[in-house]
Amino acid sequence: MITLNRRPSGPPARRRPAVAALMTVCALLLAACGSADEERPAAAPDPGTGHLHGLGVDPADGTVYAAGHLGVFRLAGSKAVRVADRFQDTMGFTVTGPRTFLASGHPSPADRTAASPHLGLIRSTDAGSTWTTVSAEGEADFHSLQKAGEVLYGFDSQSSQVWVSSDRGSTWDRRARLPVGDLAAHAGKPQRVWATTADGLQVSEDGGGTFRPVPGSPALVAIDSPEDGVLIGIGPDGRVLRGTDGRTWTVSGRLPRGAEPTLLSAVTADRLLAADSADVVYESKDGGRSWAVLHRPSPA
Repeated sequence: MITLNRRPSGPPARRRPAVAALMTVCALLLAACGSADEERPAAAPDPGTGHLHGLGVDPADGTVYAAGHLGVFRLAGSKAVRVADRFQDTMGFTVTGPRTFLASGHPSPADRTAASPHLGLIRSTDAGSTWTTVSAEGEADFHSLQKAGEVLYGFDSQSSQVWVSSDRGSTWDRRARLPVGDLAAHAGKPQRVWATTADGLQVSEDGGGTFRPVPGSPALVAIDSPEDGVLIGIGPDGRVLRGTDGRTWTVSGRLPRGAEPTLLSAVTADRLLAADSADVVYESKDGGRSWAVLHRPSPA
């Protein structure tokens, strides 16, 4: 069971419907669990990651982590190993330091002790084994989390606003309202934040207060900024694009044929992680020119 040390927060918001796969798993869980502290019967097959929403590397040991609708996973060899037998619906996820993760989303539906359908911002300091509520429980559902030095950005799907924190997520300012797909920022210029939207790439120079379109930018599914002044994005056709000012872009590679990208995480300018609509996880160590498969979900 997910055990969170909760702080008081605002009134709960209505939870969006869980995905069909998650509900199927939860039916099995509830039928077989003898107490609220049991997550999954030993005989039940693990349902896998669910749709992926986050990728990252723990600098403590170089382990790649993937977060999705059905939990947080270590990618070991070609397998996704569930962390601490937890099934929280992880909608936002980022690695911020050694063994330190931030996340958001929803508790497992099997968690009959959950105080709210929205986790707000939660933090783990033991690589996902345990989580503590930081803020906004019952209020925020961050679908994108981006740290830029001492500044933390989050896109809250409930308010459709960019939230900004200068105290590691304990308190927030709500700023621009726009339909964000992904956020990117860097500690070198923490007040500059980039956002992918259905209308194209947009940028804010005032810490998320206002955004303006970036003329000439390509269509991007996801974006990251591994270095000050460097943007790396991935287009809907799988092309990996590198930009310097949001306007000048070069193609540095492409995902394997047939992959429809959904996620990108730039660990460095050369080491990239990506996922596609089939929840296959890829890694490139040459800036996107070539890719290796880190994890492919079982056909079952």
